[in-house]
Amino acid sequence: MDTQTLTITDALESVHRGDVTPQDLAETCFREIERLNPALNAYITVIPPEDSFKAEYPAGTGALSKTLRGIPIAVKDLFDTAGIRATAGSKFFADNIPEQDAFVVERLKQAGALINGKTNTHEIALGVTGNNPHYGTARNPWNTERIPGGSSSGSAIAVATGMALGALGTDTGGSIRIPASLCGIVGFKPTYGRVSLRGVFPLSWNLDHVGPLAKCVKDAALLMQVISVYDPIDPASIKMLAGDYLGHLADDMEGRRIALGVGKYVEAADAEVLNALREAAGVFEAMGCRVREVNVDWLRDAALANKTMTQADGAAVHRDRLRDHSEMFGEDVRRRLEDGAKTTSTEYALARRTQAEVRKRCELFFESQEFLILPATPIAAPTIAGHDAVEQAGRLTRFTAPFNLAGLPALSLPCGFTKEGLPIGLQIVARAWEDAKVLNAGYAFEQMTEWHKRFPAI
Repeated sequence: MDTQTLTITDALESVHRGDVTPQDLAETCFREIERLNPALNAYITVIPPEDSFKAEYPAGTGALSKTLRGIPIAVKDLFDTAGIRATAGSKFFADNIPEQDAFVVERLKQAGALINGKTNTHEIALGVTGNNPHYGTARNPWNTERIPGGSSSGSAIAVATGMALGALGTDTGGSIRIPASLCGIVGFKPTYGRVSLRGVFPLSWNLDHVGPLAKCVKDAALLMQVISVYDPIDPASIKMLAGDYLGHLADDMEGRRIALGVGKYVEAADAEVLNALREAAGVFEAMGCRVREVNVDWLRDAALANKTMTQADGAAVHRDRLRDHSEMFGEDVRRRLEDGAKTTSTEYALARRTQAEVRKRCELFFESQEFLILPATPIAAPTIAGHDAVEQAGRLTRFTAPFNLAGLPALSLPCGFTKEGLPIGLQIVARAWEDAKVLNAGYAFEQMTEWHKRFPAI
């Protein structure tokens, strides 16, 4: 059984037919962890099959208990897991063992998923390289000398290599979509307020999102079906109609209005990335979509405001640790937190005003357009050595951070490869609460292309 190419959907069908058992899936993924984790450093804590099967799982109700029956899922080490340490990639929490599961982890367990470990993350999720000085450097499975992206680094690596069949990550400025793009898988950031943040260690109370990483769009939709439930206790959770992500996955795309992002801000991306974007636009045109170029240079202000808020919010979350034991932070994270602590109230107020303006601008934008497509990242995976992590954060969040600020649903999925054989990610965005439509557009693109069928030879 090759878990690297095995989708959640196919695995569930195999279990239903009796071809494999949940134990088979768990043991195969565990063998892949044993084989690959020493080199790739995807997991901070591994949960062996015998322990995951012994864990106390809450009883599911009705169909939910069978939704992910026996599927091995990895969880970013930012999520609380009862009885299993949750480090947030930080020395401060090296011995932190939560008593309860995060809301979404409990949902996964109710659906029958097996949590097979806690994945590596850029320290406190404040970075996009995956170079963690405390738990080791995460490495890209397509080329181990390159970064996997972050901060949900280990979750993307685990899915791309078959160490897990799906994973959860968090996204404050692109931390799901960036590693998905650089590792050649699917990553989805839902609408802000769609998925509960309860039990997830915060970076920014205003910008954090929880979402799935998966091999294909259908798997991401299936995971969303499980975790996207209103949480009355979470202050960020917004009560909306439950999304039907699987039911609308194969909706017809003919006639849909798609904006192709252009302008100086987008065209700063590498030529290979821009070529892949134009070819992706051609795929949508071949489906009968109406694609037109739209200047999106206004995204620059959105990205800058997101940076200001992320760093200032992070400094607020970690104010006591930064004051009392700043030496316990890695160098790049400490620099960003210190910059955040220097943010004036005027600067923060202006960033929040930009946020309100960007949200209104997006609302008006999506009155005439149904989707916006642009690169997920402006470059393919850079090398681990020779780059400053703070500079990389600004570069790699260029196209993702604006949609954290606006809180819009955004998907990254493979749309090509560079000459060096590195994945390129396409980003699809829609108006708030149209998560199902974004997944529908991604699924349609996936059905017309073969990029998602390529896996790293490792």
